[in-house]
Amino acid sequence: MIRSMLYATDLSLYAPYVMQHALALARTFNAELYVIHVVEPMGLFAESVLQSYLSEDALKELHHQGLNTVLDGIEQRVLDGFREELGEGHQDLALIRTVRVVQGDPCNVILEQAQQLEVDLLVVGSHSHGTEAAAPIGRTAARVLQLSEVPVYMVPGWSKGARR
Repeated sequence: MIRSMLYATDLSLYAPYVMQHALALARTFNAELYVIHVVEPMGLFAESVLQSYLSEDALKELHHQGLNTVLDGIEQRVLDGFREELGEGHQDLALIRTVRVVQGDPCNVILEQAQQLEVDLLVVGSHSHGTEAAAPIGRTAARVLQLSEVPVYMVPGWSKGARR
């Protein structure tokens, strides 16, 4: 029985297509739908540039306040995107329990959230916006498939020969 699901989105152009699958499954099973987007940590180069120009206190403040502001802004944009895609007041919006944006390694965060929320199903797209079309599956999707302790519903990416 599927009572709750976690939809991991990369916010790419392909994400609304995957979201439609997640919502259809949630509707079919009358399941709660949790949404997560993972932001990878700042790279070493960007971090070193900031250290060159900011004091240690300013850097700490930027990391704490700035990151929280950015993550909150992304959460709001995701919610606004759902409202725009579905239409304000659409019944499927009620299926979405939370939208969270978290910083970390995408695979690890997705699996940790699935465990914490005790979901029955993970929903992911097979490719992210940065994956070459020739690759059969993206890096994060492959790792989630290999390491997940719950079933994974993977939505295949669009290809030139695929139905739309």
